[in-house]
Amino acid sequence: MSAFAKTLSPALREIRIFCCQSSQASAGTRQFILSTYPVIKKHNPDLPVMIREANGTPARMFARFERGVEKHVELDDLSSSDVAASVARILSVS
Repeated sequence: MSAFAKTLSPALREIRIFCCQSSQASAGTRQFILSTYPVIKKHNPDLPVMIREANGTPARMFARFERGVEKHVELDDLSSSDVAASVARILSVS
């Protein structure tokens, strides 16, 4: 079962994922998006999850919480499972 198969914190306001649509460094992030985005949206239908792909963009994820608090994690050159672990850690998903 995916770590994301539950409702995320109500303090979480937005998730933004940036990656390159063709670079090998973003391959794990692209695979994470394909496998996990549907699960996140199914359990958090009102949570904005923005995915931005641009040539040469380093893979990274930002999470915005209430009161304007933002956290981010660099995802370049990580496997899909490492990306999931990094994202889960920043979102405090167990």
